[in-house]
Amino acid sequence: MAYIQYEGVGITAMSAAVPKRVIKNREYTEVFSAQEANDIVEKTGIEERRFSDAETCSSDLCFAAAEKLIADNNINREEIDLLVFISQTPDYRMPATSCTLQHRLGLPNSTIAFDITLGCSAFMYGLSVVYGMMERSGLRKALLLDGETRSKVYSPRDRRSAFLFGDGGVAALIERDPKFGKSTFSMNSDGSRADLIMIPAGGYRKMSSADTVVEKVIDEYGNMRSEEQGYMRGGDVFNFVIREIPCDIKNTVAYAGKEMDSFDYVVFHQANNFINGYIAKKMKLNTEKIPSTIAKFGNTSSVSVPLTIVSELQGKLDGKKELLLTAFGVGMTWATGVVPFVDCKISDLVEVEHGKAV
Repeated sequence: MAYIQYEGVGITAMSAAVPKRVIKNREYTEVFSAQEANDIVEKTGIEERRFSDAETCSSDLCFAAAEKLIADNNINREEIDLLVFISQTPDYRMPATSCTLQHRLGLPNSTIAFDITLGCSAFMYGLSVVYGMMERSGLRKALLLDGETRSKVYSPRDRRSAFLFGDGGVAALIERDPKFGKSTFSMNSDGSRADLIMIPAGGYRKMSSADTVVEKVIDEYGNMRSEEQGYMRGGDVFNFVIREIPCDIKNTVAYAGKEMDSFDYVVFHQANNFINGYIAKKMKLNTEKIPSTIAKFGNTSSVSVPLTIVSELQGKLDGKKELLLTAFGVGMTWATGVVPFVDCKISDLVEVEHGKAV
């Protein structure tokens, strides 16, 4: 198991944007019955989600979040030397969305810009990449942007995923300062389980065709999806989570020289209430230290950890706070981070409609 530690780098400010459109899961009955909808809500804990309209992409959500962050913190755009964009729902196959965001945000041409595509653990991976670049260079400021429009990925006719996923975007400002002290990351992957969460077609292994976009009945329950819509083997994912995640958390905390009860907050990937409740109970965690956004945003993939911080911890990160962050998902990949926050400024949540903040 590999661990990476960084010294004197941290998040100084965060912001987030979500679509204005709210989907109430108990009323999501165009395809399924009210009883089916209620049963799924009771099991997952996801009451509502945010869905992007046809004009809004992940980059629009991140742009709105970044503009809010820059304005609220009086950031000189000329000092942003690095922009990393995280998403599995980018604007285009090419070019990289980070490049279009660099131009759109008015950042200098000297800005380093690249994309990371990974899935639910990607914020942790991206944070580690940026921390590493900041620690070992003369870079001044970095923007880590993370956006997903998962509502565009999953079939509304597949009950196993139709009620789970939502959209959002976040922006984090990362800087060097000795006050942050040491951060510790554990990042892991198991490609033998890559088929647990997948979109089979639309890439270059199986390219788009007239056949791949047609929705088909895929089981005896009448669930439907195309090969260009995502699927998830929920039972296998749950077995993966309970086998890998508690162990990774325990080992990472021990490597960092910490105790579980020393953390101010523990932020989980927002998969569903059942999974997170199981982990918390198994590890005997203090649930008062575990903020949750599952009920109001659902599973926003890699956005869920930072969105939960922005949504639930605004005004609670004054002074030095120790956070434990953990995420898991498509790949399969999983990551845990022991991450200090010092006087982190959290902006108000932004709503986006037709590609623009409202």
